[in-house]
Amino acid sequence: MLGVLRVFKAGYRQRRRGCLKSGVNGGTNPAGVRVWEVIPMTSKTYSARKVNEIILDSMLKGREGQDLWIGVDVGKVEMQAVLNWGAGDFERPWKIANPRAIGKLVEHLKQLAVGRKLIVAMEPSGTYGDALRQACQDGGIVVHRVNPKIAHDYAEVFDGVPSQHDGKDAAVVAELSRCGKSTAWPWTTSPEREQQMEYWVDRMDNQRRLRQMWCGRIEGRLARHWPEVLMQLKLTSVTLLKALREYGGPAGLAADAQAARKLKGWGKTSLTSEAIERIMSGAKATMGVRQQAMDLLRLRDYAGEALAAREKLKEARVRLRKLSRGHKAMETLSGAVGNATACVLFVYLGDPAKYHCAAAYVKAMGLNLTERSSGLYQGKLKISKRGSSAVRYWMYLAALRLIKSHSPVRPWYLRKKQRDSQEGARALVGIMRRLGLALYHVGALGEEFDPRRLFPGRRRGAIEMQKGA
Repeated sequence: MLGVLRVFKAGYRQRRRGCLKSGVNGGTNPAGVRVWEVIPMTSKTYSARKVNEIILDSMLKGREGQDLWIGVDVGKVEMQAVLNWGAGDFERPWKIANPRAIGKLVEHLKQLAVGRKLIVAMEPSGTYGDALRQACQDGGIVVHRVNPKIAHDYAEVFDGVPSQHDGKDAAVVAELSRCGKSTAWPWTTSPEREQQMEYWVDRMDNQRRLRQMWCGRIEGRLARHWPEVLMQLKLTSVTLLKALREYGGPAGLAADAQAARKLKGWGKTSLTSEAIERIMSGAKATMGVRQQAMDLLRLRDYAGEALAAREKLKEARVRLRKLSRGHKAMETLSGAVGNATACVLFVYLGDPAKYHCAAAYVKAMGLNLTERSSGLYQGKLKISKRGSSAVRYWMYLAALRLIKSHSPVRPWYLRKKQRDSQEGARALVGIMRRLGLALYHVGALGEEFDPRRLFPGRRRGAIEMQKGA
């Protein structure tokens, strides 16, 4: 019985591997004739050899002038490369230590490139492949890029098996490049001005995250020890942060005779006497838990860190404002969403004029709609969230500014929120998507930003609702 099962399984695997030639290489196939898959699945098909042990002389015999595509699967500590000489003609994978063996790989690539067209293709993999890209550029090797989504979808088409591993991924990338599904991806260095802008955008967003983290911790502690102050001051208020750094809690503030004067001078906009009185009263009669020495120290530290992050965030904004002066794309975007958001969009997405349409620009933001449905299940439309989350966060802030009082966008937001049972998240996403389309027309086509044009056809109702508000 076991012998019969083995024979049956072997026959099934052989049939599973077989595929029509028209489906593999685009050729014709006589009726009933089957051919092997792109790479015949044997035990050593994906058995990798170290690049230092490769001898090219025997490999190059009889291949003079033959074009070559090399797919590279990039990993943190190891890469694998597969040579594709043509339809169904592959070499076993090469194993390359990253980055120790990159130099040896480039030596082989230079030798292989003599007298033939050679393309090295890889997927974008963060920064792990940058060293190889630079080395190839220095060695005069052409580098192409393959879309990871295309490579993932092609995995099962390639050999009839949906599994993925390093050797197969490299072979898939090489095959896609041979079929013309790759684009040139040379190693380039950004101008000095753009490098500085990238640095300050990264610093600004990091400090924004840090301030948000410290303020979140402060909120939890104040809810325990001084809940009344949260109804009087915002967590990001300079007055609140400086008061916590000075006193650590309500007891010290209530005991200081100069506290009212200090509160008035700490804020950018002076607090009214009534507001100061409410803060002082809340500190004296707080229902919060009494603080111990370590509680005071903790809140002082939290407030100090939040203030430091705030100052560094402010410095980054000033630097970006100076760097963006005279830059046409960012100056036009700044008029619509502010300088900080414009710099974030430019650093992460580039110039809007480089995109072929507004929808492509919105897709790069990760704001395009996607749906997953199958059979009777009808999925909901959701944004794809591709790319950097920093872009969507700053677009979210820009959308919040557009729904303030007396804004022409606010009436649409209120109607949409009412239709969604007072849930405003979907309405904000709608504004972000429309804003992304508008920013393309502003940055790429030079049109003037007008928030009333975000939702055309509703102006009369919007004006009436705005008057009613």
